[in-house]
Amino acid sequence: MQSTDLGNKESGKIWHRKPSPATRDGIIVNIIHNTSDYYPKVLRFLNVAFDGSGDCLIAGDHQGNIYVFDLYGNRFNLVQRTAQACTALAFNLRRKSEFLVALADYSIKCFDTVTKELVSWMRGHESSVFSISVHASGRYAITTSSDTAQLWDLDTFQRKRKLNIRQSVGIQKVFFLPLSNTILSCFKDNSIFAWECDTLFCKYQLPAPPESSSILYKVFAVTRDGRILAAGGKSNHLHLWCLEAKQLFRIIQMPTKVRAIRHLEFLPDSFDAGSNQVLGVLSQDGIMRFVNIQTCKLLFEIGSLDEGISSSVISPHGRYIASIMENGSLNIYSVQALTQEINKPPPPLVKVIEDLPKNTLTSSNPKMKIMSQRVQRPARSRETKIQTRVLKQDLSSNSENKENELSDGLNKKRLQILLKGYGEYPTKYRMFIWRSLLQLPENHTAFSSLIDKGTHAAFLNLQKKYPIKSRKLLRVLQRTLSALAHWSAIFSDTPYLPLLAFPFVKLFQNNQLICFEVVATLIINWCQHWFEYFPNPPINILNMIENVLAFHDRELLQHFINHDITSQLYAWPLLETVFSEVLTREEWLKLFDNVFSNQPSFLLMTVVAYNKCSRAPLLNCTLKDDFEYFFHHRNNLDINVVIREVYHLMDTTPANIHPDSMLDVFVALTKGQYPVFNQYPKFIVDYQTQERERIRNDELDYLRERQTVENMQAEVNQQKIEDEAWYQKQELLRKAEETRREMLLQEEEKMVQQRQRLAAVKRELTIKEMHLQDAARRRFLKLQQDQREMELQRLDDEIERKVQMRDREIATTAKDLEMRQLELESQKRLYEKNLTTNQEAVAKEIREDVDAHRRKVDLEDHMFHKLIETDQSQCRKAQQVIEENLAKAEQACLNADWQIQTLHKQKCDDVQRNEGYQEIAKILQKNRRKEIELLSAMTEEEAETWKEAEEKESELRSEKKASALLDASRQRYLKQEMSAALGHADKPFHKVSLNRDRTEWDNMEQNLIKKVRNLRQRLTTQARNRCQTPHLLAM
Repeated sequence: MQSTDLGNKESGKIWHRKPSPATRDGIIVNIIHNTSDYYPKVLRFLNVAFDGSGDCLIAGDHQGNIYVFDLYGNRFNLVQRTAQACTALAFNLRRKSEFLVALADYSIKCFDTVTKELVSWMRGHESSVFSISVHASGRYAITTSSDTAQLWDLDTFQRKRKLNIRQSVGIQKVFFLPLSNTILSCFKDNSIFAWECDTLFCKYQLPAPPESSSILYKVFAVTRDGRILAAGGKSNHLHLWCLEAKQLFRIIQMPTKVRAIRHLEFLPDSFDAGSNQVLGVLSQDGIMRFVNIQTCKLLFEIGSLDEGISSSVISPHGRYIASIMENGSLNIYSVQALTQEINKPPPPLVKVIEDLPKNTLTSSNPKMKIMSQRVQRPARSRETKIQTRVLKQDLSSNSENKENELSDGLNKKRLQILLKGYGEYPTKYRMFIWRSLLQLPENHTAFSSLIDKGTHAAFLNLQKKYPIKSRKLLRVLQRTLSALAHWSAIFSDTPYLPLLAFPFVKLFQNNQLICFEVVATLIINWCQHWFEYFPNPPINILNMIENVLAFHDRELLQHFINHDITSQLYAWPLLETVFSEVLTREEWLKLFDNVFSNQPSFLLMTVVAYNKCSRAPLLNCTLKDDFEYFFHHRNNLDINVVIREVYHLMDTTPANIHPDSMLDVFVALTKGQYPVFNQYPKFIVDYQTQERERIRNDELDYLRERQTVENMQAEVNQQKIEDEAWYQKQELLRKAEETRREMLLQEEEKMVQQRQRLAAVKRELTIKEMHLQDAARRRFLKLQQDQREMELQRLDDEIERKVQMRDREIATTAKDLEMRQLELESQKRLYEKNLTTNQEAVAKEIREDVDAHRRKVDLEDHMFHKLIETDQSQCRKAQQVIEENLAKAEQACLNADWQIQTLHKQKCDDVQRNEGYQEIAKILQKNRRKEIELLSAMTEEEAETWKEAEEKESELRSEKKASALLDASRQRYLKQEMSAALGHADKPFHKVSLNRDRTEWDNMEQNLIKKVRNLRQRLTTQARNRCQTPHLLAM
């Protein structure tokens, strides 16, 4: 790790030797700022920001010194001294040399990095500005403080809008969403609003997070495509919001040692189209952890407990990470170095132990003879092609320029010169250059028709053979392969097609049309004659490679021959995977920059060059497994050396063995519709398709019907006869077809055995089903018997409970009658006492009147009035006594009515209970008859049931009539009692009525006792019959 001290220098180099960041920490350079005054001190960096290119960053310390660091040019410059601490920094995206800085005096200033002059000074905030967000167009900027957010026009540096809120709420962050015209405002009460930038119209509000994982949001981050919002706070939980669906779709729990999240930042990737998958999380311990939000795996970390990170910023292209450490220094990290361990291939499983060198001489002058089984065709020599071009130049001097002119204004010759100079195309423009070199037509309609045909049957179970973690990548690969299979039938049977297409699918997964056309162009031009010997490897192509290798490195070829290593082992694995297994991503991209910029023979020459550059380890290999491992895994080989060797082979290979003489020139895909691809033995592919379809139909027939074995055997025999006749005509493919026939026979035998096993299993299942049905029937009968016994037991308990309740009611009624009799006796005595008292009072008054008349004659009038008053009081007393007697008579009538109703209700309950017992007995008898007669008596039982229902209805009607008669008699009785009570109301003292009531109550008591006795006898009889019923059921 290099360390640079800025000191008092205003400019200089960032590093003095080429940085080589270690994989462990990934630090390119550590920048510190120490003063060289009398008392030296460290000036702490406070803020840092990248520009739009990602190769230049700006940093400010707490004394207001602002530096610009050019990582591409390895220079730093002091651009401004503001004499006060900066609280936020941001570049102006429209004018690249301008930047915005928020200062401690709550103002925002705009400076120019080139002229170092003040461009504008903006005021309006009343608290410290902690965030500056610039619109993607560079025209607007939002500055945020704790109490307000302000929208500025960077063309005029005038304030356009101001967001004011209540002081109790507070603002967390306000910023622009990338690639959109939307402003996102986040407040301290966890409310998040989205606003239209031009009209400030509220577009939507995100719902409140769930209470189970509710946290107070402090920090936020958005992906480059503006679709996912990450939010965190004083918790180890991360909330991921989908801004398109406006809902929380994932909660990520960080490790337990993370207690709070201080900063969030997405890590960009050049090939993810803005849908960033890696999120950097800075926690309270000063360590920034980078996790994959899809797989929730920790990829790498920066910072440590000893050297913690205070804040961090990632460059837009995702190559650098600038972190301000807690000690005030500035660290620049290399993302490529940090992710090197992640992208590194797995270690080899096979280790080769080399023998000591021996001074043994090999046989000299080895004789080699290479036989080619390819059907020879008239070859076109390179001299002929050159002469033809010269003649065309004579005819038209601009023909060569027209051939080299590509679409989009590019020139192939200039691109080749650029490629030879730099070794590769710029990463930013590589995809654009490839599309121009391959002259892709972008036939949207034709491609849509292929996609609309759906997933091809050959790739329905692609995941089982190629388990890919990313579902999106698997889906794109499946669609691309299906489109190729629908385009040409041979690709549905090509086993190595997924290996061939996978690197391009991974590269163009966000544009399936370009991916399909790149693969199709590769197959048409760089895979010429690959399918002539299908399903075998392209023997003719492998012979070309072997001829070139024999010419340039005869010793290596002889080594292959001595150890029985054919071109199918040292050349074909490289071709069918297009070098994706043996090269890293960067190496592969660099190689195909050269492949697509040259003729189709360049790919074949690359195979020879790879073997030739690896001759030292290959000559040390003696085992076939070692050779297989070598050509299927990455090796320590410089791809630049291989590419230079390819160009050397292209120039030095004789024309008679040069692949250019046997391969056609580059042909681009046609516009509108894709060309027909039929460069393969059509009868083989058709036969394989027919065989596969027949096997699939046989499997469907096997699932539908079990009786198609004989018909299918006849078809197989017929097919055998046709196969034998066809094998006699096709000697070259006899072995392959024999193998397929044996496989079919084995499958048919397996199907017959499976049918036999299925029949046996079905028989066993039928027997088991019969046993289970029998057991279920027995269990059901036993359950019915238990239910009946339980019902009888319940009825017994109910009857006993009713008997006990009736006894208690009778006892209570008797006690009430006794109490009523005692009350009547007490009232009788009270009435007699009152009568005696009144008689004595009258006699006393008469005596007093006689004595008073004799003594005083002059007081006759006074005594007369007094007598009148006495008579009036006596009348009132008599009236009161009559009213009391009348009330008592009414009460007696009401009591009698209540007694009568009680008795009637008891009688009705007895009658209903008797009928219920009779019905239960009848039902039990009928059930016994049903069990004896089984199913034949079900109809009769139904008729009897209906008959019983009618009888019950008639009984119910009779009972209703009886109850109506009882109600009428009771009403008559009440009327008679009322009339009798009114007849005796005039008599002040009615001893006869009291005696009559007493006599009636005695008679009613005797009748009630008789009814209770009869009820007990009836219940005893029913209980005895019930005890006999289980014995009858058991019989």
